[in-house]
Amino acid sequence: MKNACLFALITYFIIAGSACHETAERNQDSMKNLKTTYSSDREFLKKHAEIVELKKGKSALVIIPSWQGRVMTSTCEGDDGFSFGWINHGLISSGDTLAHMNPYGGEERLWLGPEGGQYALFFKQGDPFEYEYWQTPPEMDTESFTLVDKKDTRAVFTKEFKLTNYSGTEFDFIITRTIHLLGPDEISRIIQADVKGLNTVAYRSENIIENTSTKQWTKDNGLVSIWMLGMFNPSPSAVVVIPVREGDDEKMGPMVNDNYFGSIPGDRLQIKGNIIYFKADGKKRGKIGIPPLRSEGLMASYDPANNALTFLICDTPDGVSDFVNSAWELQDKPYSGDALNSYNDGPLEDGTIMGPFYELETSSPALSLLPGEKYNHSQTTIHFSGPEDRLEIIYRKVMAASLQDITL
Repeated sequence: MKNACLFALITYFIIAGSACHETAERNQDSMKNLKTTYSSDREFLKKHAEIVELKKGKSALVIIPSWQGRVMTSTCEGDDGFSFGWINHGLISSGDTLAHMNPYGGEERLWLGPEGGQYALFFKQGDPFEYEYWQTPPEMDTESFTLVDKKDTRAVFTKEFKLTNYSGTEFDFIITRTIHLLGPDEISRIIQADVKGLNTVAYRSENIIENTSTKQWTKDNGLVSIWMLGMFNPSPSAVVVIPVREGDDEKMGPMVNDNYFGSIPGDRLQIKGNIIYFKADGKKRGKIGIPPLRSEGLMASYDPANNALTFLICDTPDGVSDFVNSAWELQDKPYSGDALNSYNDGPLEDGTIMGPFYELETSSPALSLLPGEKYNHSQTTIHFSGPEDRLEIIYRKVMAASLQDITL
C-alpha cells in the first residue's frame, strides 16, 4: 500500500511543480514573510472568486462556494491578524485551470475516497494506475457547491454527485456541508477549558452524505468515504502533535505509518509515550498516517514563533477499522486505510515546490449506506494565539502533556 501511495503523492507534486514553477530557494526566502494578514488574503481572494465570510468579533473565516465550499483561511485577531490557511496565490492569480487537479489551497476542503485501487474514484475502469490517467472528479475540483443558507456565523452548501468507481459501480448522493463559526463559550465546552485571555477562532463543519440511489452501497462493489484535507501556513518551529491509543501492533496496527515517502528520520518524527511529533516546517516532504484503531480523533499543531496553537477534532467511531485504501494498485486489502494523516511539504528534486505548507487530514469510515441513509463526518478546527503560559494551560487540558515536551 505504501509504495503505491508514494506514486499518488509524486503525482500530486508533479502537478504542484507545473502549477507554480517556484524554486526551493525562492520559497525559503518566502519563509521570512509567513505572517500574511487575514485581510490581505481575503482581498486577494475577492479579486478571483465570490467569497462568503463568517465573522464574530475578531474571529472570521473565508469560504469559496465555487471551490466546493472550502474554508480558505481564518483569523483570531481581526483583519490584521495571522492568516492560518495556506493559499496558492500563483495558481489563483494565473486564472489557469489545470488538467488533473487544481490545488487552490485552503485550510479545509472536502474530497471523497478512495483515490486508487479497484474501487477508485480518480481512475476510469480499465485504465492503468498512472499519472496520465489520474483525474480528480470535477465535483471535487472545478464544480461549485450551491449556497443554500447564510447567516453571520453559519453557511450551508449542497452538491449532487453522480460518480462511477473503477469497478463500474455507480454512486448517486447529495452532500450537505454546513460550516458554523463558534463562539468562546462553545469552544470552552468543547475543550473543557477556559479560553479567556486568548485570541481564538473555531469552526465546525458538518459534512453529510446521503445515498440517493435505489441500492445499498456494499463492500463487494466498493464503498466511498468523506476525506477532509486542510493546508496550513508552516513555520520553521511548527510541529504537528497527534496522540494515539496504546496497544498491540498486531491488533491495532502501528502507532504511526511513516514511510509514504520512505522512513522519516528521527529529527523530524518522534514517538514519546503515546504522542507522535512531526515537523511542520515546509522544508522536507514527508507524510504520516494513523490507523483507525489508534486514532483518538484529535490532532494539534504548535508554532511558538507565531504563538499559535491549533486543534483539529473529529469523531472516529470506536472499534471501526474499515477505512478506504487509496493506493494506486489492485489491492489485497481495500479497506485498510488510515483515519488521520499529516503531510509536510518540501521541494522536489528539481527544486520546484507548491507551498510551503503542512496538512492535517481526517477521513470517515468506508460508508455502507442504505437508500436514503445519511452519514455525518463532522470536525472542529480551533486556532489559538496568545501568551505561551496561557497556551500551555489549554494544551495540557486537551493533550494531557506539556508544550515543553515538543523538542523537534
